[in-house]
Amino acid sequence: MMGAHHAMTGAAAWVAVTATAGHGLGLFPVTPVGTIAGALLCAGAALLADADHNSATISQSVPVLGRLVTTGISRASGGHRHGLHSLLGLASAWLLATVIGLVLWEPVWATEPVRVGPALMSAAAIAFAAKVLGLSNKKWGVAWLIGFAVAAFIAVFAPEQQSWFVVCVTLGYGVHLLGDLLTTGGLPLFWPWIPKPPRWWRKVPVLDNLWSSGGYLAVPLLGNAGSLREWLLLIPVTVYAGYGILFALLETWDVDLASVLVDIAAALPL
Repeated sequence: MMGAHHAMTGAAAWVAVTATAGHGLGLFPVTPVGTIAGALLCAGAALLADADHNSATISQSVPVLGRLVTTGISRASGGHRHGLHSLLGLASAWLLATVIGLVLWEPVWATEPVRVGPALMSAAAIAFAAKVLGLSNKKWGVAWLIGFAVAAFIAVFAPEQQSWFVVCVTLGYGVHLLGDLLTTGGLPLFWPWIPKPPRWWRKVPVLDNLWSSGGYLAVPLLGNAGSLREWLLLIPVTVYAGYGILFALLETWDVDLASVLVDIAAALPL
């Protein structure tokens, strides 16, 4: 799946899991501010699994340093679509977010500790999302500005929002894996153990697509990455994510978007 598509599905997943209105499941309800900021963070977290690729968005985020980091991660995880694209990678993302969530700063002017760790990781993830979604006009400086501005606002003015930090990062990472699982490339889900299918399995065309000779598992409903099916899927996903974020934004001003749309529909001539 393409980078921007990963990010958009991450944002949509956060809206679906957290929104308590009719367009969400309300499994992990948050405030409207949490929905908006979390959508950006989850979009960025949905890009983290590609930190094993030198051409990924993360590699380009900081001159020289970004490529050095992704190169090191790639070597440590066995290359692109290896360790980071597995259940072990997902568990590692959860553990990393949990540890980072414990990093606090207690300035004398603050009434309660500032969650520095989550703020810095949120700033980076939101910057990644802003860049890949085109919110920064393709400029990394603007992307980082957006990331730090949103993260600083959450850390200083709404510290209680960070209670969902670990859930958000883990969900975004998991959505990335799901997206790649739906393409023909598949995933080594049980890495470093990559079981190979028996010889008879490889002789059956349909089964070979589900469990390749290289041991990768896939449910290739979307075909190849960047396929027409993938683009068509992203149309309703983008509309859904946009609606959820707009709903939350208006809700902060005590405006019910659903009621407004009903009123508009009722006013239209039949």
